[in-house]
Amino acid sequence: MSWRDLPVGGIILEAGNSVKRKTGDWRVFKPIIDQDKCTRCLLCWMYCPDGVIIIRDGEYRTSSGRVWRFSLEIDYDYCKGCGICVEECPIEAISFIEEVK
Repeated sequence: MSWRDLPVGGIILEAGNSVKRKTGDWRVFKPIIDQDKCTRCLLCWMYCPDGVIIIRDGEYRTSSGRVWRFSLEIDYDYCKGCGICVEECPIEAISFIEEVK
C-alpha cells in the first residue's frame, strides 16, 4: 500500500497505519552515511523528523581499523530526503546523491 492510496484529505482510518504506507518514493535526493567517517554522535538520528535512521547493534570496523559497537542505517522505504541529517552532521559524514529510480 502506498501513500497515494490515502483518501482525499488524508483521513486516518486506523491508528499506526504509517507503517503500511512507504513514503520514500517521493524522494529526489538520497542521504548516504559514510560509516568510516561517522563518529556516531547520533545528531542525525536525533533530528530526523521521520525516525528513519536506525541504530544497528553489532561491531563495525572502519577501513582505518577503528571498531564501533554499532552502525547507522537509513530506512529508504520511509526516508523523504529532507536533508536534515545532512545539515546536522557536524563532520559531513552524510552526503546527498540524486535518487535514481
